[in-house]
Amino acid sequence: MDRFLIRGGRPLKGRLTAAAAKNAVLPILAACLLTDETCTIRSVPALEDVAAMLGLLETLGVKVVRRGRTIEITAAGKIALGAPYDIVRKMRASYYVLGPLLARFGECRVSLPGGCAIGPRPVDLHLRGIEALGAQVNLEHGYIHARGRPLEGNTMLLEGSHGPSVGATANTLMAAVLARGKTVIQSAACEPEIADLARFLNRMGAQVRGAGTPTITIQGVKRLHGAACRPIPDRIEVGTLAVAAAITGGEIEIAGCRPAHLGAVVEKLREAGAAVETSRTGICVAMSGRPGPVQLATAPFPGFPTDLQAQFMALLCLGRGTSVISEGIFENRFLHALELNRMGADIAISGNVAVVNGVEKLSSAQVMASDLRASAALVLAGLAAKGETEILRIYHLDRGYEKLDRKLGRVGADIRRIHD
Repeated sequence: MDRFLIRGGRPLKGRLTAAAAKNAVLPILAACLLTDETCTIRSVPALEDVAAMLGLLETLGVKVVRRGRTIEITAAGKIALGAPYDIVRKMRASYYVLGPLLARFGECRVSLPGGCAIGPRPVDLHLRGIEALGAQVNLEHGYIHARGRPLEGNTMLLEGSHGPSVGATANTLMAAVLARGKTVIQSAACEPEIADLARFLNRMGAQVRGAGTPTITIQGVKRLHGAACRPIPDRIEVGTLAVAAAITGGEIEIAGCRPAHLGAVVEKLREAGAAVETSRTGICVAMSGRPGPVQLATAPFPGFPTDLQAQFMALLCLGRGTSVISEGIFENRFLHALELNRMGADIAISGNVAVVNGVEKLSSAQVMASDLRASAALVLAGLAAKGETEILRIYHLDRGYEKLDRKLGRVGADIRRIHD
């Protein structure tokens, strides 16, 4: 099992390029099931979650051709209608095949998902969406078994206890494109990745309007054809690199990104004292001295993303004064706080609120990653801490960051991957 050794205390300086967004790539790959023609996805990052999704598609009988960062997918011939537990348990986003399989074949059997251990993330909204389209759903022996042919357009509300659901919006959107008549999704997730999925579906011949807003309208069509796309840049990776610049007192320019997707993050970086310059396709973050105290609450887009909460907590550990972080999306998403405290941070947790009392410095330690974004937070803390920090269980990190150690090394980080 791989681990990182990080010698911190070096300001990171240089220029990097953003990778394509994992959270855009995964539903787009699943959407290729909606047609028997070839779809081409370009600039696909080499991530464990992407490899798992491609493996799932191949298990279903889909032809997958890899040409470097370009993936060609053809879901022709006999396609299996079930996603087994031994594959789905490795990656929660495997359930994205639910909507496409149901829409095209009228039936699917998908294992209940696995993924990060960051609290319950129920699939009830996914089921609500496809049931509103007329599907009959049974939960049996750990599997979702859905039937419905043809699906019928409908108007539905997809808001849960923590607001809109990105996954449920994507699944319902993919199911609705082949349904008869018009579907209206209210309280839809507004994330850029949803808009990117809709753009790809429209290139395939779908009729989707309003993606990226709270109301999405889909006019069902009889069939879709092959298409090509290049997914949007990864705003979470960009935010992580921006925090890396700030926490080390460095300066990093990130090209090939969309700062418009990071409005809330840019606002909080500036509030913390970072100098942030943006253009249409780039961002530059620089910082000197300790950050100021910040209050933030995670929220659905365009709010502050939950996937950057852990990284920002690492930055605020070194703040002047007390910061308060409220987690409004997921339960139990403060596991990284315990490990940050091992490095000398002063963080107190009460329910979904973390109170971060800034300290002057962090110290190196052996720490253990609990999930994808917690891994990134520990890497950032290690970059700022004096001495050598060892991070265990970095396989979480490889699920969502493409060779982050090499990317950080290009801007001056002393970080080594140890293969045990």
